[in-house]
Amino acid sequence: MKKFIVETYYTCTFKTVHTLDNLNDKELAKIDSRNDGKVEVIDVKLNNRKTKKLGENKKSSEKIKKTDGLLSPSISKKVTDPKNQTIIQDNHPIKLKDNARFKMPDRRKGYIQKAQIGDHKVYLHTGEYDDGKIGEIFIDTNKEGELVKAMMNNFAIAISLGLQYGVPLDEYVDAFIDTKFEPSGNVIGNDRILSASSILDYVFRELAISYLGKEELAHTPSIASSKDIANEEPDDKFLKIVKNITSKGFVRSNYEEKLVDLTDVRINLKSKN
Repeated sequence: MKKFIVETYYTCTFKTVHTLDNLNDKELAKIDSRNDGKVEVIDVKLNNRKTKKLGENKKSSEKIKKTDGLLSPSISKKVTDPKNQTIIQDNHPIKLKDNARFKMPDRRKGYIQKAQIGDHKVYLHTGEYDDGKIGEIFIDTNKEGELVKAMMNNFAIAISLGLQYGVPLDEYVDAFIDTKFEPSGNVIGNDRILSASSILDYVFRELAISYLGKEELAHTPSIASSKDIANEEPDDKFLKIVKNITSKGFVRSNYEEKLVDLTDVRINLKSKN
């Protein structure tokens, strides 16, 4: 049974840095024999790979000695010295594909918000995970051409993919809030947003209010009570059931204020004879 050795050849690009007191021909003539230079590896490239039979290592060692003879002793020592700490910058890093995508459930919660910005109607569709976090959006408009509609749809798909791969909604809100382009102006149909500088400003302002609780981005105060959430008692069983079947964005996390208390209501089911 034959055994083979696979050899890989690399091309190493490095530089030697010398410090000179005086710049003249005499100092430059002695620069090759100086041992105080600092060797920095710039780049290492893979050339090719060759296969050899086992026992042919003598020729390779002779080639290494010949290449060492071309360099000065100080440089060859620093390159081959394992204690020499140099930084190798790889210009072609290996790209690893991360498949950590949290896909949306087939049957999901969410809400649809219709609003009018100027003379343009905008429909915002949202999709949520089971825990109430937003995972996708869709943006539809009525008075736009096919190009603008396609751009808005693909923009919404890009945002949805980012959310499903773990990009925080805060990053999108900070990036697209206060963007300015037409249509802009007064907003009709949204109880918390009265004006917007663009469609993107309106969309991410609405998402920030509904899913992040950023009341500073709203133009009207919240209808819900201003009690401290941290001091609330743990959710009872009924409230947990309501949270599991209700859209967090639709009720804007105000579950208790949206519920109707029927504990004191008595219904008489006796029929009159």
